[in-house]
Amino acid sequence: MRGAPTILHLDMDAFYASAEQAAKPSLRGKPVIVGGLGPRGVVATASYEARVFGVHSAMAMAQARRLCPNAAYLTPRFSLYRQVSDQVMGLLRALSPLVEPLSLDEAFVDLEAGGTEPRVAAARAVAERLRADIRAVTGLTGSVGLAGSKMLAKIASEQAKPDGLTVIEPGTERELLGPMPVRTLPGVGPATAEALRRAGIHTVAETREAGEAELIRLLGRAHGASLHLMAGGRDERPVVAERDAKSVSVEDTFDVDLTDRTRVQLEVARLADRCVRRLREAGRSGRTVVIKVRRYDFSTLTRSETLRGPTDDPGVVREAAARLIDGVDTTAGVRLLGVGVTGLADYTQEDLFAQAAQAAHAAQAARAAEAPHEALEEPEGGWGTRAPEPESPGVSEAAEGAGRPRVWLPGLDVRHTEFGAGWVQGSGVGRVTIRFEVPWSGPGRVRTFAVDDPELEPGEPLPLVRPPEGADGPPGAPAPGEGRGRGQPVTSSP
Repeated sequence: MRGAPTILHLDMDAFYASAEQAAKPSLRGKPVIVGGLGPRGVVATASYEARVFGVHSAMAMAQARRLCPNAAYLTPRFSLYRQVSDQVMGLLRALSPLVEPLSLDEAFVDLEAGGTEPRVAAARAVAERLRADIRAVTGLTGSVGLAGSKMLAKIASEQAKPDGLTVIEPGTERELLGPMPVRTLPGVGPATAEALRRAGIHTVAETREAGEAELIRLLGRAHGASLHLMAGGRDERPVVAERDAKSVSVEDTFDVDLTDRTRVQLEVARLADRCVRRLREAGRSGRTVVIKVRRYDFSTLTRSETLRGPTDDPGVVREAAARLIDGVDTTAGVRLLGVGVTGLADYTQEDLFAQAAQAAHAAQAARAAEAPHEALEEPEGGWGTRAPEPESPGVSEAAEGAGRPRVWLPGLDVRHTEFGAGWVQGSGVGRVTIRFEVPWSGPGRVRTFAVDDPELEPGEPLPLVRPPEGADGPPGAPAPGEGRGRGQPVTSSP
């Protein structure tokens, strides 16, 4: 760990929800929840306005609706989030060649490797300029932590939220960490925290006072020694520039061993969807699906299945994981389940079976459009499913080919020949409600159309910050606030 606070950790504030609020003027200052809209969906991100009601990421969407029924519930738009992430990562790489992205909205930066002087004032000036640049380029805010190590920088950025900057100066680390819960330390999950709790260890200070020998006895040599160093404020992990990932995986440890076979299958399906979400965020696909099962007696096994080609289709990954778990005896109890994808590639091998499944999902969602619901439910399998997105040509063609109207999910972009760019507020009973507004307008007008209106078509996300006069917009996008036909401007109204 170096002395000067030149390790920077950036975490964008409520990223998906904030991007949606920036894109939709009528939602600014209001609770917004992004995630799976069906009964089996989960919250991806909740705006700060929604968090005051107790809504948080990874919460079941049904529970979120009970806690905050008046929020705007939107389908994720990963193409927009990737665009904004690319802009932010570009700003970070301008500061240093050592940038370690953790996700679309989070990264470490080694400022000293980029030439920043190892002084508090110099690092703080760079961080303040970065926050201003992020706001200017994306219209969004990010929280920044500065410290002498990755662990402390991340803790600092958490303290800075939202839209702040926290610097942990040399010599203050142990005092700061002492009263924090042991889960604050990297590598301390539910199982490790429970082992420490049983030994009477709850805080970082108590972890440090327990001593290295006791931690090694409780947790094993590698984990115990590492935890003792971190409890003392020492973290030697370097910032590592982007490396080509070999796999993407997720796993969960359960407080109570799972013995019900149906529950095990449901958890595997949920993990498969989370895994695919991470896969898509990385812009990758994979050829081999792997499951991990840790039994009640801590014995661990893995099973894998190699597909005919790389895929990022959630249905394909989910079905492969289901076949794998079917071959594992889980009746005695399961402590941990994991799903991963290996053999990564930068392209997706089209799968005939996946295409057929997508067509079936599209037809199912189209039938749901005729039901008396305010907004369409997602297809079976969770919010990671690609099938119903109107921006996917195969979906619209499948639905129209069957003589059914197109499917419009809340939050997605649309274009209308007369009224220009807008987004879907909801649909049902053969109708779709659109609010016509752009990121740099005021709240726009709301209009309702038939779901198969020929003048209405899927759109592309607009930039969150208005392009300079004369700059080209996204391919195929109409002029802001204008239609492509008669060119009538959108009149802004609440």
